[in-house]
Amino acid sequence: MESTLYRHLGAHLVTQDSVAGTKFSVWAPNASEVSVLCDLNSWMHGRHPLNSSDNGVWWGFVPGLKQGDAYKFALRTRDGHLLQKIDPYAFASEVPPKSASIVCDLNGHAWRDRAWIDQRETMNWYEQPVSIYEVHLGSWKRPQDGRQFFNYRELAPLLIDYVKELGYTHIELMPINEFPFDGSWGYQATGYFAPTSRFGSPHDFMEFVDLFHEAGIGVIVDWVPAHFPTDGHSLGSFDGTCLYEHSDPRKGFHPDWGTLIFNYGRDEVRDFLLSSAHFWLDVYHIDGLRVDAVASMLYLDYSRKHGEWVPNMFGGRENLEAIQFLKDMNTLLYQDFPGVLTIAEESTSWGGVSRPVYTGGLGFGMKWDMGWMNDTLRYMRREPIHRGHHQNELSFRMVYAFTENFLLPLSHDEVVHGKQSLLSQMPGDPWQKFANLRLLYGYQYTQPGKKLLFMGGEIAQWTEWNHNVQLDWPLIGQPLHDGVRHLVGDLNRVYRSEPALHQCDNSGEGFRWISADDWQNSVYSYVRQARDPGEFVIIVLNLTPVPRHDYKIGVPTAGFYTELLNTDATVYGGSGQGNAGGVYSQAGVCHGQNQHISLTLPPLGMLVLKPVTGAKLKA
Repeated sequence: MESTLYRHLGAHLVTQDSVAGTKFSVWAPNASEVSVLCDLNSWMHGRHPLNSSDNGVWWGFVPGLKQGDAYKFALRTRDGHLLQKIDPYAFASEVPPKSASIVCDLNGHAWRDRAWIDQRETMNWYEQPVSIYEVHLGSWKRPQDGRQFFNYRELAPLLIDYVKELGYTHIELMPINEFPFDGSWGYQATGYFAPTSRFGSPHDFMEFVDLFHEAGIGVIVDWVPAHFPTDGHSLGSFDGTCLYEHSDPRKGFHPDWGTLIFNYGRDEVRDFLLSSAHFWLDVYHIDGLRVDAVASMLYLDYSRKHGEWVPNMFGGRENLEAIQFLKDMNTLLYQDFPGVLTIAEESTSWGGVSRPVYTGGLGFGMKWDMGWMNDTLRYMRREPIHRGHHQNELSFRMVYAFTENFLLPLSHDEVVHGKQSLLSQMPGDPWQKFANLRLLYGYQYTQPGKKLLFMGGEIAQWTEWNHNVQLDWPLIGQPLHDGVRHLVGDLNRVYRSEPALHQCDNSGEGFRWISADDWQNSVYSYVRQARDPGEFVIIVLNLTPVPRHDYKIGVPTAGFYTELLNTDATVYGGSGQGNAGGVYSQAGVCHGQNQHISLTLPPLGMLVLKPVTGAKLKA
């Protein structure tokens, strides 16, 4: 198993016999000829041929080929056809729609993030706040000077200031590996070792990551080992044979996306993908990989009808080679890069996705809780008058909430393909839509699990995401939209400052219901607790537009409960109903407790209350 092939294969600037040029190595075991195409030879096959070898790697040296020069490989297939292919291990590419690989020396960046890396290596993220702002760099913000995109170096300070203002701990970049089609959003990659040139050079991207680390913000990238596009210049039929993909379309072609599926059982393909995963953390100091479409990798019958898939050697539907690859990948990355995160987008009930490999798990650090997302949005789309008949849709999650290390996503997938923006999905008149959205975010931030919100959600866009235009920044300055943005910032600050809201995210000791069965009022209440039993907060959700007065909640201890956060506060665009900063508990049995508090529950609102140490009881 090899995970650093990028140090050997591909194009590397060298000096050979006092002559500067580029050394090439490319795996193409079934080609009969391979040569380099470039400006030096007028892109003519055969003028710079490579040498064959017993292991299928063709190699050679092209004098005079320098930093920034474009190239491709010309491969003669065994039946005589000539193919032009990009370098699978290229470090840079031409700006699409051009597709040639670019000679690039990745040395030279003086990293300034040693303190960040040292801190990361000792970090237990499971007990720390993890709040992620998901970003599509091409449509977050665009220049007004006629250019299509900002450069990585231009984007960094703009994005850093914004992310710090909102209080996020990490950003997650939708795929920044090179890709030909803008409409794929990067999820159909051609450059597994090249950051997309749309936003600048590899060194520009290094500076982007470095600036985020200096600002104390982690950088996670989406990574796609599940499939790759059929573009003629890419990996498909690379040497005239199915080299990277399965030859049997029942295993090698994805019917949903019209893409090719990697042959995970082939050593060279496995090492290619392991090297790609290792590369981003090694060379670019990335803090984690969110692995896309894991479910499609795990099951041989994923999105296939009877007769359209091939069982494994035991007659089952599990993709044994892909499962082993994922285990190998996670073991490797956590071994070589302590403190990083691998996060699975996995939408099924597969067990142990985020459990260690040595206990039989896949070894991911975290798993997206797609069940939470689906159940919560289904519930929140309902008119409040109907919610009481679906009380279990929110409470059901606690049956499985601690079976994985979950991350709660409100991602780009929920605001595309006609689904509308989150705001537009909410029921009611405009005021109720905003109140419901604030309530949705409050519920997300107080549930066990780490957090993710896609860009645009924080400003409550009316329109669903469009990758061809920037966010609706003119909404800033409009009171209701500003209210949501201010709430997201305060949710992040409360989440980060209160251990009860993050320290026991993956343990049942961090959560207990006060009441989950008040379906008549559509009210939920629960306790979030830190490792210290005395460190807790009370959460109360009113999921109807009807204020509830003198609503009693049983509490664990006597004292004064301060109102840490109220999503109905006027600063957030709410009606301002609440509890004047807090309430004293009173003696009397309620919800199995000997103390209770009487609250005003704001309409479509959430309260976060915390006991104040040393406060005197009201006489």
